[in-house]
Amino acid sequence: MGLATSVRDRLDQLFQERIVIFDGSMGVMLQHKGLSDEQFRGERFRNHPKPLRNNSDVLCLTQPELVTQVHREYLEAGADIITTNTFTATRVSQADYGLEKYVYEMNLEGARLARAAADHYENRFVAGSLGPTNVTLSLSPRVDDPSYREVTFDELRDGYAEAARGLKEGGADVLLIETVFDTLNAKAAIAAVMEVAPQLPLFVSVTIVDRSGRNLSGQTVEAFWTSVEHARPFAAGVNCSLGATEMRPYVEAMSRVAPVYVICYPNAGLPNAFGGYDEQPPTTSRLLKEFAEAGFLNAAGGCCGTGPEHIRQIREAIAEVPRRKLPHREPRPRFSGLEPFEISPDSGFVVIGERTNVTGSIRFRRLIEGGDFTGAVQVALDQVRGGANLLDVNMDADLLDSEAAMIRYLNLLATEPEIARIPVMVDSSKVTVLEAGLKCLQGKGVANSISLKGGEESFLDQARLVRRHGAAAVVMAFDEVGQADTFERKVEISSRAYKLLTEKAGFEPEDIIFDPNILPIATGIEEHAAYAKNFIDATREIKKRFPRVHVSGGVSNLSFSFRGNDRVREAIHSAFLYHAIRAGLDMGIVNAGQLVVYEDIPKDLLELVEDVIFDRRTDATERLVEFAKSVSGAGSKREVDLSWREGSIEERLKHAVLHGEVEYIEKDAEEARVKYGKPLLVIEGPLMDGMKVVGDLFGAGKMFLPQVVKSARAMKRAVAYLEPFMQAEKDAVGDRSVRGKLVLATVKGDVHDIGKNIVGVVLACNNYEVHDLGVMVPAEKILDTAIELGADVVGLSGLITPSLDEMVVVAKEMTRRDFSIPLLIGGATTSKQHTAVRIAPAYDGTTVHVLDASRVIGVVSDLLDDGRRQTFERDNFALQEKLRSQHTSSRRPLLTLGDAREKKLRLPFEGIPNPPFTGRKVIEPSIAELREYVDWTFFFHAWELKGKYPAILDNPSQGAAARELFGHA
Repeated sequence: MGLATSVRDRLDQLFQERIVIFDGSMGVMLQHKGLSDEQFRGERFRNHPKPLRNNSDVLCLTQPELVTQVHREYLEAGADIITTNTFTATRVSQADYGLEKYVYEMNLEGARLARAAADHYENRFVAGSLGPTNVTLSLSPRVDDPSYREVTFDELRDGYAEAARGLKEGGADVLLIETVFDTLNAKAAIAAVMEVAPQLPLFVSVTIVDRSGRNLSGQTVEAFWTSVEHARPFAAGVNCSLGATEMRPYVEAMSRVAPVYVICYPNAGLPNAFGGYDEQPPTTSRLLKEFAEAGFLNAAGGCCGTGPEHIRQIREAIAEVPRRKLPHREPRPRFSGLEPFEISPDSGFVVIGERTNVTGSIRFRRLIEGGDFTGAVQVALDQVRGGANLLDVNMDADLLDSEAAMIRYLNLLATEPEIARIPVMVDSSKVTVLEAGLKCLQGKGVANSISLKGGEESFLDQARLVRRHGAAAVVMAFDEVGQADTFERKVEISSRAYKLLTEKAGFEPEDIIFDPNILPIATGIEEHAAYAKNFIDATREIKKRFPRVHVSGGVSNLSFSFRGNDRVREAIHSAFLYHAIRAGLDMGIVNAGQLVVYEDIPKDLLELVEDVIFDRRTDATERLVEFAKSVSGAGSKREVDLSWREGSIEERLKHAVLHGEVEYIEKDAEEARVKYGKPLLVIEGPLMDGMKVVGDLFGAGKMFLPQVVKSARAMKRAVAYLEPFMQAEKDAVGDRSVRGKLVLATVKGDVHDIGKNIVGVVLACNNYEVHDLGVMVPAEKILDTAIELGADVVGLSGLITPSLDEMVVVAKEMTRRDFSIPLLIGGATTSKQHTAVRIAPAYDGTTVHVLDASRVIGVVSDLLDDGRRQTFERDNFALQEKLRSQHTSSRRPLLTLGDAREKKLRLPFEGIPNPPFTGRKVIEPSIAELREYVDWTFFFHAWELKGKYPAILDNPSQGAAARELFGHA
């Protein structure tokens, strides 16, 4: 403990003195060494059954001297902190290589190597790298089950714990959870670190993956910080995916919201067409200097594509720039879903949607017990659209597997961007259900509730569990004696809980929400008459004693005596809220779609209601009951904007796909089928038009990934409806095929497949038969499977730069084996230019680069349509020819400006001959004269005959057609 404290103090002193320097990329430095699979294996894994090439982390065991050499180069360049070579050294990531049992050793040795290198220099530190893994806890890889997760929170946490233990015992000074693309993954890592190495300083860094400014799971920078703040990181930052130019607004956002040290280590620009990085050290260092001068930075370094020279120049550039001063943030309750939600003095009353509660809504309970989770998700959507700021979810029903239902439902909500935008309140009286729910939330939610019912030790155990998962806690006014119903007991229990939470459980007051119990009034029982008044008075006193806490309550409990009479219930709720809010009530669990305005309550009803609330008359209950007998009605209903239903059938389908609306999509699909005559025309017409808009908006950063997946699922719903009609057409002509078969694979040497999985989901949603071979798939298996299945398309994916070379290998093998089906190329390091220059020339068939999941349907649809394929391939070939030409011209060696001026063309202007004539002259050559100037190669290309003239005339497969065409010309 003493050593760790010393390290923390030394680190803090360094960060107080100046901007601290991180190292650069380890992976790129190792890739530059061009190691073979045998070198990755080393003697130890010579006979390992799986290929290990590109598994950089195994080099800690097989080539430790190479790893040490990279560390030393960065230390010589001036890095204050070097990062261990353990980015993928977790059980889930190493499973693809079959090296799970070596994970602890990889981390142990990785930390030892870095420690030994750093100890040769004064005051240098080692950051133990914990990467994001190749799975995501927030998204489903299955199109047919969006609630499915490939791995559980506990499995991921245990994997991180094993890695963190190795890093700690190997000598890491700090732990670095980096390149966070899914915040729930990061929360699993945080839980592991808090368990095995709570004494080590923690750094956390997010990666932004698209133009909408979010990570892969859809969170903004502000929401991300709110989600991980409970870990009390020593530093937080942004790294990877973008170059410094594109990263600026996100680093600025982090520096604004995080009252801790901020780190930034960008890639060396965006990847070029070949997966490499062109940004030179002077550019990277200049950009980071601008960040520093703007007051964004406490630490800077480099990620993908950066090397020791980048680090050396970054250090020199920012040496004299003052460090960022930590900002003061007003202590306020902050929560998050995909976006942050902050309660400020100007926020007004916070509405917590109540209808997603099996104990409070008969309809919701029937949906859940009947397995209609789609209908249950719609209930949540209605609450959000009705104005809910948070969503209360409760699954505590007698005959329900509450834990399983909670997990499934919250996983489904995470796939609905409009719902996932807001924070979730996990509501259960069972601690196991509370924890299961919290493990599903990537954002900062609320646990509802904990209490002193089981005594102080039990209460503290519950509180610490909630805090481990980064949630706020609702604390019920309930102790060992029972539920508080008087003013005095409500205040006494709340005061006792506050002391325990702040002094023993590590809670900030802003994360405490007291619920002093809203109990039913107008029951006819004399002891109940003051329940509403007691709550209001207790709220006022609690806020006076503890001004930084907040107060909430379940408002519907108040009017339980009048269930079935919504008109009276709504009046009671609105009048009660009017007075309770003035007393300090901050939030409440209410039906977000059914709140009437206080001023709109009829005066006679308002007087009766307030008599009951404030216990002003002994006959108040009788008078309100009499009034209730005279009125009836369902109360107010939220107005739903259905103006889009007034548009044409094409506009309606486009809207439904764009917004992921499924309520009317089958009805509209039927109307369109009747209009168009053929179901396929509906899919390829208005439905695909909607998906194209989705693609455009995603490309422009105006939609983010969860929204794209939601749109794809709406598309699937429409296609599923139309499918029987298409099948009937096929049966009539004896055709039983799907739209097409695709084989997808992440190429050998690459274990990343999240993007590929999303592409598979989108394709399956559109009636394509998808065969996903997984990761690290050799060329032979890809092509053997394609032949066996009779595939129409092969799709290759890769995230790391070496994957680009493997894609060329697959393309060449397709040519050797006489394939002619289209080859699709996708993944983070791929590009149109690399595909055109390197991959397409290796394959005789059509090779197409697909930008992202939102574009794949349009591409595959065109490629598999006999009427459109020829035009698409012609345009694709022309684009690739243009890109190849641009690449060739861009590779010409450049001279210095001085040399260019020395070699400039000097024209003698003396003795220039006079032209034979001036003015205009019409020349009319014959066709025979012009024929010798025609470039026949491009003539043949225009007719879809690939080859060069005159060799094409003798081509064994195309020669006859070329000679005939040439003869006609």
